[in-house]
Amino acid sequence: MVLNNILKDVRPLHIIGNVEIEVTGVNIDSRRVKEGNLFIAMKGTQMDGHQFIGKAIELGARSVLCEEIPQNPVDGVTYIQVTSTEDAVGKVATQFYGDPSKKLKLVGVTGTNGKTTIATLLYNMFRKFGYKCGLISTVCNYIEDEEIPADHTTPDPVELNFLLHRMVEAGCEYVFMECSSHAIAQKRIGGLTFTGGIFTNLTRDHLDYHKTFENYRDAKKAFFDGLPKTAFAITNADDKNGMVMVQNTKATIKTYSTRVMADFRAKILECHFDGMYLEIDGNEIGVQFIGKFNVSNLLAVYSTARMLGKKTEDILLVMSTLQSVNGRLEPIRSPEGYTAVIDYAHTPDALENVLNAIHEVLNGKGQVITVCGAGGNRDKGKRPLMAQEAVKQSDKVIITSDNPRFEDPQDIINDMLAGLNAQQMKKVISIVDRKEAIRTACMMAQKGDVILIAGKGHEDYQEIKGVKHHFDDKEIVNQFIMHN
Repeated sequence: MVLNNILKDVRPLHIIGNVEIEVTGVNIDSRRVKEGNLFIAMKGTQMDGHQFIGKAIELGARSVLCEEIPQNPVDGVTYIQVTSTEDAVGKVATQFYGDPSKKLKLVGVTGTNGKTTIATLLYNMFRKFGYKCGLISTVCNYIEDEEIPADHTTPDPVELNFLLHRMVEAGCEYVFMECSSHAIAQKRIGGLTFTGGIFTNLTRDHLDYHKTFENYRDAKKAFFDGLPKTAFAITNADDKNGMVMVQNTKATIKTYSTRVMADFRAKILECHFDGMYLEIDGNEIGVQFIGKFNVSNLLAVYSTARMLGKKTEDILLVMSTLQSVNGRLEPIRSPEGYTAVIDYAHTPDALENVLNAIHEVLNGKGQVITVCGAGGNRDKGKRPLMAQEAVKQSDKVIITSDNPRFEDPQDIINDMLAGLNAQQMKKVISIVDRKEAIRTACMMAQKGDVILIAGKGHEDYQEIKGVKHHFDDKEIVNQFIMHN
């Protein structure tokens, strides 16, 4: 593709060289550059891509998009200076890959909790309707059946457009995508055209990156501010930020709720560990999920399918066959009669939701033992809050390691314990070794009890000092349950 065409939506401050050259690919990682590529120098949180312009040219880059042109430009290389490469990269990638999102019905899901569940359930539902679909999520990206491992909740703009381009080529009609606050703030979804957006809820998370709750909220809101008039914006009326999200959107606004008047409504009729009976817009339906927060997730899925033109009876029929996402409130029954629940809950709010869901089913019969930790090199402010939440709704709590990353696991545990008073500490023990913590919980559990193992869910590794070691909560639980 000719460079000038790729720059269609970009306003250059200065250009050195020929813009009529052929571009073979677009890259923000200098190590991946091939002959004839356009290299985009990005200023990241850790690295500045401008330091690697020379390396990219050595590997064959024939054009460079940057904020500062190097002092000694290389002959035969075209330099395009812009105010912000972060702002330009999405637009450039979109053009290079032929604006793939315009050829798809792309629906974005944002919020603190529920993104993966909603995006995955929509992907599964629309495949059951007979459509070819794509999924971009924390757990994995899919082009129909093809699995593409995910490193970030939302890939970088180049990778993202390449993925969407491949989805178009595979004949996909619908794509469901998680939009993280980082991705919105870093303009990773810049240049994409969305058919619709869904807001789940907003609680404290990622303040290590956003610094304040307001910044975090505004990053989410920016997604809805950017939706076109032709799109729909579905928001959770039960969340106090639900209407804030859509106050400046041009999209058609629809609301969903389990508590107040809304466009789409649901309530729980019955609840068991195997599932619930719900009433959705006056229709009764059995689903294979538990917990009030999952009623909200299912309602978001239902609302989206309705906005995408599907009939109520068809949606409910498929919804009754859907199953929980890997590592989200996943129950494992033991022969001794207790239940272990694996869940990804890694924020105070998610922990509260999962424990609420467990209590809704237990109904006072049986004890709750919670195993949880907190991630290293992330928002430290939520650590004491996680411990408080676990203690508040559990009979016993075992504080352990999550992904310590580059921190000492004992320091993280101490940060969590700092949130508890002497009375609360009576319920708590701390065991640094996560495997040992899970084993201890299984030994403590009696018939009718529930063990919640929170924080890692679908993850099959533990990250320690920059190395990922194989570790799967589900495998560990099964090992202990079978050998008890």
